[in-house]
Amino acid sequence: MTSTSTDNEFRYYMHEGPSAFSFELSGRLSDDAARQLERARRSASYVTRGRSLIVDLSFVTQVDTEGQELLRRWYDDGAQLVAKPAEARGIVESITGQAAEFIPTTAQHQTWLPFRVAALWVIALVALFTPARTFAADLKPETVQTWDEYVKAVSARHQRHLVPGSSFLSSDEMPGQAARLRRGDIVVLPVGPHVPMKVPSGLIHDWAGAAFIPDVSVPDVLRVVRDYGRYQDIYRPNVLDSKPMVTNDWEDRFSLLLMNKSVIARTALDSDYRSCYTRLDDRRWYSIAETTRIQEVADYGASSQRTLPENQGSGLIWRLYSVTRFEERDGGVYVEVEAVALSRDVPGSLRWLVDPIVRRISRSALTTSLQQTQDAVRPGTSSISRSPAQNPSPASLVRSFR
Repeated sequence: MTSTSTDNEFRYYMHEGPSAFSFELSGRLSDDAARQLERARRSASYVTRGRSLIVDLSFVTQVDTEGQELLRRWYDDGAQLVAKPAEARGIVESITGQAAEFIPTTAQHQTWLPFRVAALWVIALVALFTPARTFAADLKPETVQTWDEYVKAVSARHQRHLVPGSSFLSSDEMPGQAARLRRGDIVVLPVGPHVPMKVPSGLIHDWAGAAFIPDVSVPDVLRVVRDYGRYQDIYRPNVLDSKPMVTNDWEDRFSLLLMNKSVIARTALDSDYRSCYTRLDDRRWYSIAETTRIQEVADYGASSQRTLPENQGSGLIWRLYSVTRFEERDGGVYVEVEAVALSRDVPGSLRWLVDPIVRRISRSALTTSLQQTQDAVRPGTSSISRSPAQNPSPASLVRSFR
């Protein structure tokens, strides 16, 4: 029961949605891996209860005896085994005795957030796997100090892209990546090998994403990115409310009310942001955005709803910082974003369970958000062939996104 892939290291990722819980498997499902997978499902049983179970075997290369028996039991209990490539569908069929369901490559996820805020809800999954006795997680001074130092390092890394003779886009430093983006791929990767990164009494999540939007100009993109009043429409349902506060040529301040019902149904985040824009030339811009205030709204929508003081609560998210670069060339605009978030820590005994979920949701959230931004920019946009004099001034671009 093998496919043609040569990557036999077993990995799994879990994704929690409103009506289904899914496992995505890759590599060789050995006997030991099968036991590990069963432990993971049992640990998450209180999350999966009442939801259908989907197991994606698209990247599985081999299934040993205990893995076959485990998947057959899950199938008999109602789990749906699915796959994309023909070889993997053959593995599914050998287990179930039925034709495997094909998964379209454009499967949708319920993760609709502006790409610079997408990292926020990556963290919310942590709360689902943290015991109630450790729910309170007030922000500590040593955590803030480490965060501030990390943000300085991110800023210094960005400044290297501004040095004359250096590549403005990280994609230009990766052979073939710009071509992938022009073909329509969205590339999302963790920044470094240890993401999320453990810091004193917290975790830092650092992800980078890149996309290409064809047939548009930088002003076309900025009109959407700075249209904060429309966030609640473009990125529904997780952005409940959005409004600009102060806008000028180079700096915007705006507020968002965020909630992800598929993750944690009674907690919202009331948050303010500052976003600064810099124009290098007619075709290159960058922005730096950060939270200036985040407060948890407990029991949102209930009669007991209350807003907690800053830096107090469950620690779903404490800080957010992002750097976004825009470059117009090759018949469109390249968009690169690095999104960094600070959250509460997770007990060491649960890191093995939570880390794969956080990585999976991080990648999915940023990918989907970049896709939604592409979709919001392209309808009704004009040609990119405007002269600089025909392009809107920075003042006329002040509408909101982040």
